[in-house]
Amino acid sequence: MKLGIILQSNKPEHIWNTLRLGITALKENHSVQINLMNEGVEAEDIPDSEHFDISKKIQEFKDLKGIILACETCLNVRSKSESKICPVTTMRDLVKMVEESDKVLVFG
Repeated sequence: MKLGIILQSNKPEHIWNTLRLGITALKENHSVQINLMNEGVEAEDIPDSEHFDISKKIQEFKDLKGIILACETCLNVRSKSESKICPVTTMRDLVKMVEESDKVLVFG
C-alpha cells in the first residue's frame, strides 16, 4: 500500500505519532510519504523531550526509506528557504502524492 500523510501540526505528540505510524507502515513493507505543511514544517525545530524523541523518529523514518517533504510556501511564510531534514515540495507535488496514494491521512 502507498500511504500519504499530511502533517500540519507542530505539537510534539502529533509529530511523534505521525512518525510512529509511518515507521510501523514501512516495517510492514508499505511505502510512506509524509508532507509537512503549515506548522508541520516546524517539526525539525521541536526539541526532543522525555516522552517524544522526534529527531530519532525522523532519522528512523528516513533510514527505513520513508519520504519526507516540506512545503516550500509554508517554509517561506516562516522566513525559511529550506528544511534541514528534507527536500522542499510544491502544491503540484502534493497533488501527485494524493493521486498516487492508496490512502491519505491528515494529522493536526
